[in-house]
Amino acid sequence: MEQVTLGRTGLLVSPVGLGCGGYSRLGMRQGKDEKQAERLVGQALDLGINFFDTARVYGTEEVVGRAVAHVRDQVVISTKTIIRDGDGNFLPAARLVESLEKSLTRLQTDCVDVFSFHGVNAGELDHCLEVLVPVMQQQIDAGKIRHLGITESFQGEPMHEMLERAVPAGCFDVVMVGFNFLNASARRNVFPQCLEHGVATQVMHAVRHVLTDEALLAETIAGLVDAGEIDPAMLEAADPVTAIRQHPEVASLTEAAYRFCRHELGATVVLTGTGNIEHLKANVAALQRPPLPADLQDRLQRAFGSVRTASGD
Repeated sequence: MEQVTLGRTGLLVSPVGLGCGGYSRLGMRQGKDEKQAERLVGQALDLGINFFDTARVYGTEEVVGRAVAHVRDQVVISTKTIIRDGDGNFLPAARLVESLEKSLTRLQTDCVDVFSFHGVNAGELDHCLEVLVPVMQQQIDAGKIRHLGITESFQGEPMHEMLERAVPAGCFDVVMVGFNFLNASARRNVFPQCLEHGVATQVMHAVRHVLTDEALLAETIAGLVDAGEIDPAMLEAADPVTAIRQHPEVASLTEAAYRFCRHELGATVVLTGTGNIEHLKANVAALQRPPLPADLQDRLQRAFGSVRTASGD
């Protein structure tokens, strides 16, 4: 697999990253054991993936740590920590350092490549910048973190209010952003700033259930029409779902969704998550295919270009 540069970090990574959380958590959410999850990570390595995104709350750090221990110097590990406790209070900075230390132990490494504040909204950003960032920069100086990152809550903020302010702040080298053909607002609100500042992006939500279930997608689109975010005339003139399904160069909605994200200017790594090896192979194959045909891209833009509130979930 080809490699791309992870923004200003200079790290070379696969443009496909294995997401170790989400609905699957390497299959463990559906009852698979850790050995099966490790085999999935091993298959990802065999396919050329060297970027792995996990988090303390996913419960997959230990699996990732064991699976990549023999190639630790050849992979990039991204992990994350939440910033509030179960009661909604901000965690003291010392607790985040403790979380980092535990992640390092579970990942069997002395240094994590990207350490991110997890699921931050716009109202929490100032606290991150003023209180948490200085403490975590000390951990960078101590050699325990290579690069600091931040991830948004796409479902709660589908217009990326937090990231619009976080990217130019200068302290985050990598951000995680929601982006898909139903809501491509990051094309306007996030990616241009990331390119300007050399900030790398991890794209999440490239594929969600609503983007692969035609009936559910039709229901969602109808709701967006009612909300005034989609012009029904655009759908009638250029139905994108039918066009994808019938296009000779596209195999499925899932493939189209991945290809849409993979070739977007400003998208560095597109995350894919699964607990099934054959599904992983199919997703990687989709992400290695060329950009969508221009006519499909045009139809998607005309149909969904004004969507602001949907995330694909």
